[in-house]
Amino acid sequence: MTQEEILAQFGPREAMEYDVVVVGGGPAGLATAIHLKQLAQEHGKEVSVVVLEKGSEPGAHILSGAIVDPRALTELIPDWKEKGAPLNQPVTEDVFLFMGEKGATRVPNFMLPPNFGNHGNYIVSLANVTRWLAQQAEALGVEIFPGFPAAEVLYNEDGSVKGVATGNMGVGKDGEPTESFQLGMELHAKYTVFAEGSRGHLGRQLISRFKLDEGRDPQSYSIGIKEIWEIDPSRHTPGLALHSAGWPLDEMTYGGSFLYHMEGNQVAIGFVVGLDYSNPYLSPFEEFQRFKTHPNIRWYFEGGTAKRLAYGARALTVGGLLSLPKTVFPGGALVGCDAGYLNASRIKGSHAAIKTGMLAARAAYDALQAGRQHDELAAYPQAFEKSWLYAELNKARNFKQWFKKGRSVATIMTGIEQFVLRGSIPWTIHRERPDHTYLKPAAECKPIVYPKPDGKLTFDRLSSVFISNTNHGEDQPAHLTLKDPSVPVNVNLAKFAGPEARYCPAAVYEFVEENGQPRLQINAQNCVHCKTCDIKDPTQNIVWVTPEGGGGPNYPNM
Repeated sequence: MTQEEILAQFGPREAMEYDVVVVGGGPAGLATAIHLKQLAQEHGKEVSVVVLEKGSEPGAHILSGAIVDPRALTELIPDWKEKGAPLNQPVTEDVFLFMGEKGATRVPNFMLPPNFGNHGNYIVSLANVTRWLAQQAEALGVEIFPGFPAAEVLYNEDGSVKGVATGNMGVGKDGEPTESFQLGMELHAKYTVFAEGSRGHLGRQLISRFKLDEGRDPQSYSIGIKEIWEIDPSRHTPGLALHSAGWPLDEMTYGGSFLYHMEGNQVAIGFVVGLDYSNPYLSPFEEFQRFKTHPNIRWYFEGGTAKRLAYGARALTVGGLLSLPKTVFPGGALVGCDAGYLNASRIKGSHAAIKTGMLAARAAYDALQAGRQHDELAAYPQAFEKSWLYAELNKARNFKQWFKKGRSVATIMTGIEQFVLRGSIPWTIHRERPDHTYLKPAAECKPIVYPKPDGKLTFDRLSSVFISNTNHGEDQPAHLTLKDPSVPVNVNLAKFAGPEARYCPAAVYEFVEENGQPRLQINAQNCVHCKTCDIKDPTQNIVWVTPEGGGGPNYPNM
């Protein structure tokens, strides 16, 4: 049944009214909610705020490196240390390596540009920081609804955003309501703030509907793949932050690695690949596994006691200031990575997420007190342009663009811009094409032969997805949809050798033989919600939509 038919038979939906609805319970969304309540409390006012979170709990879908710059958190909650925020491991040493296949060259720290410095920052589990932020929000009176994905934007008659509707529950694989069917609910608000993270499902629709990206560079993305390990104490240095560029990626492919030494003999190791890569045979997951075999890296995981504890993947919005869309529209705003505030040159976005949530909250609060609703919160982007975050992103505006000229040029120019010019850059480099257009036909590219996993240091996708605690109800419609079911075989397989079977880090897509003919099989239950397919599909035929509430990964400490 279509949504219209379901509403005709089971509707109308129950509606709840709020001053502000926040879509997404990550750092940006929770900072928005917290600051709204703080402002109301400060002035003796009442503001009703609800946060919708598609994960089973706040933090369940949060994955990041992560090194956190505490500047924005200190502005939001000055006494975060006394309140027990899980920022316990300060960075004690920065190491940056340029990797060759057999060895590596360390860049002397005095030569590192300021953007690679982490003095005063903390190595954290961003998932656990998010759980703590949720506790702070609830203590202020914020309502949080975990397991309720916002599936649809609702509009007023004048075209302004009215709120959102949550997805229906209990719909069978055939699209028909089952015995356990429950109609979604509507949440109406004077203002709706979208904080869904990178490549947000509804954020993408809003950018298109309101032409928010008009006049901006095309957005750019990367995929980040991460594991957490417990390693031999003799090879663990609490607070060590190691980054690398180079092998196994070629000169023209954007990417790099991180290895962060956390508390309790644990390390977070991850690999980032720009989704503007050109060779359809490239697999970001396999590049990550191969990276771990480098002599300078595998040393940390040898010694007999090393154990892999967790796995996950997530897209990053890395276009920066030049790709930032207009962030307000009638009735709402985009914050955090739903808009694209991450600073790729610093490999950090959570401080930007918190700051933009605060800026949007202030604009919404002032509008509410003035008796306004459903208009544009123009004060939010105006405040951003006067903030320290704008100054930070402006200094890094060319970072991603230089990599289209190769890693060597990008390295030299980043050094000149950040180290020599200290961010006072007289030029601007623009991007012209979105990531999915960069794939070359398979006939023009060399296949990449990846080594088989050994099950000790390197692994396959299915065993990796298993430890991400990913789960989706099997009797529900696939949330990975195709505009045209013939395209995967007739175009993607024929022209690009079926890249979806390689760019997905969770073995969702595989080409199988059926009656002697290839067919794309979608194993939607494996999906870790990274959004890579929605971004990289060369024909833009795959559309990611929200699954039933609570589905997806359940990251304990990513």
